[in-house]
Amino acid sequence: MSGPGAVETTLRERRDSGGRVLVPYVTGGLGGDWTATVQAAAAAGADAIEIGIPFSDPVMDGPTIQEANDRALSTGATPSGILDRLRGLDVGVPLVVMTYYNIAFRAGLKRFAAALAGSGVSGCILPDLPLEEVGPWADAADATGVETILLAAPTTPDERLPLICERSRGFVYGVGLLGVTGVRDELASSACTIADRLKAVTDRPVLVGVGVGTPEQAVEVSDHADGVVVGSAIVQRMLDGAGPEGVGALVSEFREALDYAF
Repeated sequence: MSGPGAVETTLRERRDSGGRVLVPYVTGGLGGDWTATVQAAAAAGADAIEIGIPFSDPVMDGPTIQEANDRALSTGATPSGILDRLRGLDVGVPLVVMTYYNIAFRAGLKRFAAALAGSGVSGCILPDLPLEEVGPWADAADATGVETILLAAPTTPDERLPLICERSRGFVYGVGLLGVTGVRDELASSACTIADRLKAVTDRPVLVGVGVGTPEQAVEVSDHADGVVVGSAIVQRMLDGAGPEGVGALVSEFREALDYAF
């Protein structure tokens, strides 16, 4: 890639104008109205939207997103089917796919990258693909203009953080706690710590996800990061049958909290 892509450009604009970034996560294929949910999240103020492609062994995800994956897979969700639904879906904000490396590997790295780009997807997160092995995928993604977003865990050594930030595109995903995704009663102190550590070594947008489940927690961590990724709280609304309107209402709560936190 030559220069920042759509994800990084959009997130930088929000940050540089003094705002805080909000990226909700939606499980692709969960219910027949999931694309309407994506549109509702965008209309409610999301800066970008992360779309999960369900996988049978989502090692980073906790019970909520695991259940969403299982439901989507049981009703026939497939990577190609989800990308087909995204093709031509104009929501006005960049879309980022989150899935696991096996999906990309089995499809063929170049083919999968091209399929993402052809479906209007701007970025991709493969959380089980380590930095040392990311080269072939990142090269394929770069060639199609898809931004490879890398993660940094609370246990990542200091000397490794600049390498992750340098190779990441779009933003750097700070993992808020040791463990799987899910809503917690309190924000883990590690969420603010990883944000501070990343901000010290990169100018690329830094977002924190995993364990950010309420607007109050989003505000707390965004005092340290450039914004947040919110997953399980959104997906729980989908599982509860709240529909696009219910998800949109929750995204609005996060947006308003982040906008009025100053």
